[in-house]
Amino acid sequence: SLLIQHAGFDIRQSPIIGLVVDSACSFFKELTFPDTIEVGVAISKIGQSSLRYELAIFKQHQLKPCAQGHFVHVFVDRETRKSTTIPNAMREALHSFKL
Repeated sequence: SLLIQHAGFDIRQSPIIGLVVDSACSFFKELTFPDTIEVGVAISKIGQSSLRYELAIFKQHQLKPCAQGHFVHVFVDRETRKSTTIPNAMREALHSFKL
């Protein structure tokens, strides 16, 4: 996950959590076992309390995606579940993944 690997997000201890509030995927080509896949991920929007990720799934060594989609994380306080601002350190760490 970009949050864990690049922003140091601790999903077990952080006082905030990301909830998936929107997702979609369009499929273009079939993938079958044991195909190896590659997934491209980018962030298209960094809001005050949300991130929108864009994803594309490729069969290994192919240039056209087999599937493409998005999902949105909204960050909330772990206890109260009220929307909270994305911390600056996380925002800065993820900025390099923004489209």
